[in-house]
Amino acid sequence: MTERLVIPSRREVDGELSVAHPWWQFSTRFNVAIAQSIPVARMHQRESEGVMMRWGLTQSSAQGAVNCSPCGVVRSDALQSSQDSRRAWLHGQRGIVPLAGFYLWQRTAGRHRQPYYVRVVNRPVFGIAALWDRAETDEGEVIESCALIAVDGNPLLAEIENTTGRMPAILHRKDYETWLSSGVPAARELLRPYPHTQMVCHPVAPYVNCLEFDEARLIMPASL
Repeated sequence: MTERLVIPSRREVDGELSVAHPWWQFSTRFNVAIAQSIPVARMHQRESEGVMMRWGLTQSSAQGAVNCSPCGVVRSDALQSSQDSRRAWLHGQRGIVPLAGFYLWQRTAGRHRQPYYVRVVNRPVFGIAALWDRAETDEGEVIESCALIAVDGNPLLAEIENTTGRMPAILHRKDYETWLSSGVPAARELLRPYPHTQMVCHPVAPYVNCLEFDEARLIMPASL
């Protein structure tokens, strides 16, 4: 599954996701990893808002400590059974993460992990289905976090992501409101592979493997 994200500019996101309360503050990023901060749209007191959250679900332990797990992705078929996601899923704590694209890695015959950049055709910004949660420490510090939801990969991405065969759950623009506001059954119906004919990808250089690199050249095509 994806380990790195590309975040669009605030201006581009505001054009794609209109939220009533845009609290979020961010800029274009080309190499965002788990444990870093990403923008998330969600419902709060029946109004939409845009906030920043830690990518990777956190949970409070019985002792009051906050466990920062590396759970950046939750499988759609495990939403109700996974301890990490069950409560958030049943309580409707759903969000949308706006992306310009993401990276997947293909395991080659020589056991090399070749990165690919993936995006949606004619959608400079697209929303990924996510779950969010809130944890509080003994000192009263509140940490809000999220995880992307993964579905079975479409034919294009299943060929690239040949380890798990999964892809992020990309939402159609018309389904944003339903995802954020509906009950569990209606939300589950939206978790399906995005059409492969509406996506493109290309190999990129291995700079993305190093977090010290965060610039536009990371998404430029590279020869294999």
